[in-house]
Amino acid sequence: MIWCILVAGILLPQSLAHPGFFTSIGQMTDLIHTEKDLVTSLKDYIKAEEDKLEQIKKWAEKLDRLTSTATKDPEGFVGHPVNAFKLMKRLNTEWSELENLVLKDMSDGFISNLTIQRQYFPNDEDQVGAAKALLRLQDTYNLDTDTISKGDLPGVKHKSFLTVEDCFELGKVAYTEADYYHTELWMEQALRQLDEGEVSTIDKVSVLDYLSYAVYQQGDLDKALLLTKKLLELDPEHQRANGNLKYFEYIMAKEKEANKSASDDQSNQKTTLKKKGVAVDYLPERQKYEMLCRGEGIKMTPRRQKKLFCRYHDGNRNPKFILAPAKQEDEWDKPRIIRFHDIISDAEIDIVKDLAKPRLSRATVHDPETGKLTTAQYRVSKSAWLSGYENPVVSRLNMRIQDLTGLDVSTAEELQVANYGVGGQYEPHFDFARKDEPDAFKELGTGNRIATWLFYMSDVSAGGATVFPEVGASVWPKKGTAVFWYNLFASGEGDYSTRHAACPVLVGNKWVSNKWLHERGQEFRRPCTLSELE
Repeated sequence: MIWCILVAGILLPQSLAHPGFFTSIGQMTDLIHTEKDLVTSLKDYIKAEEDKLEQIKKWAEKLDRLTSTATKDPEGFVGHPVNAFKLMKRLNTEWSELENLVLKDMSDGFISNLTIQRQYFPNDEDQVGAAKALLRLQDTYNLDTDTISKGDLPGVKHKSFLTVEDCFELGKVAYTEADYYHTELWMEQALRQLDEGEVSTIDKVSVLDYLSYAVYQQGDLDKALLLTKKLLELDPEHQRANGNLKYFEYIMAKEKEANKSASDDQSNQKTTLKKKGVAVDYLPERQKYEMLCRGEGIKMTPRRQKKLFCRYHDGNRNPKFILAPAKQEDEWDKPRIIRFHDIISDAEIDIVKDLAKPRLSRATVHDPETGKLTTAQYRVSKSAWLSGYENPVVSRLNMRIQDLTGLDVSTAEELQVANYGVGGQYEPHFDFARKDEPDAFKELGTGNRIATWLFYMSDVSAGGATVFPEVGASVWPKKGTAVFWYNLFASGEGDYSTRHAACPVLVGNKWVSNKWLHERGQEFRRPCTLSELE
């Protein structure tokens, strides 16, 4: 049922709004197993119903033969004492047994299982969150609705299609968020698939109802009028469309009259109420950020590229790395971003993931005003925190970071493990606290975040890069590697070129773990310089 409200003289469909929510890949794989169990239970129920019907069918066939014979000579049939007895027995006992069989509910087991599993089902928030993730991917990776609907995504193993109902639902989610740009795109896709003959429970009238209003909201009055007329051709009695038609014609008449008085030539120009806008979650740096996510970033000049090297690093003659030095690669020069290859083993990754999975919860960020952790719409992932004393592997990784960076990890934050699933991202941000955020890490008492160490614990089929919009750098996930950069200059001033983002995962699953190292304890490990930007 679509409820209606009146805005600017126009009746429009209204849906309930739900806040954004995110489900991790780990949780969704659990749901896959849950659904598999339910399918098995459903098949058992179907088999039980089939067995029940088979019993009833055999009983009916037996009685059909018996009654066919009896009705040919009723008196002669019941004249036989055995037949008379069996007739009394059937009508008094066997038909009651059949009644009980017919009334027997074979669904108890299935319904019981469904009731138990339902507590783990996603809710409206999860569904809306998944829809928003698709819209986010659509924008970031410049995908058209037809490509997404046909499942033609890079790196996919299991191709999947969107039905008319699916496209309609995506359009409704966008509509609920007052995102009329995406509402138009997905309602048009639903309409195209209906025009191509796809059978659906959604009719064109419902699609055109949303589409015409979304187009009107973006200022294209001519198209809105055309779509409304098309709707009325299908349903001449549609109350809202009839009201909108009168309103649109009234507005257009006023526009033409105003244009004519201003200039005769302007009367033929397209009527627009307002310019078509961009997505509702637009960021000032969004264009550059999305280009980097697509691999369309700034190309480094050959002169700068020549200054990037691969090398073996022994952690400044650290005994652990003299015989087996770490493999280092320069990813970027300013800020200096270094990648360490083969720095975390598959076994270590599995242990870290196993420790984190039971604790995964919505990732948080530091609120600059309160200094406390809070969730934010621009960070969409699941995370967990692991302490070194919990497991020898976590302690070993902490020491490895200290040995290779030369920084004291005793004042660092705990190892944070993050899982980015469908559309998971972390929009452009700084890891360090700026001057207008003096209390960001006050509770920790360890100063600002001097550096960031980031382990990549999975490969990603498509998307999921770490990008630096200020300088145009893109660092792509590679399992078993880690990247490191300083957030602060040696002077203690913040390096604003380290503003970075985690691009949405287009296809696949992204696991990372990061260590934020703080200023306290680094006084002699990384001495201050006199120059502010050194």
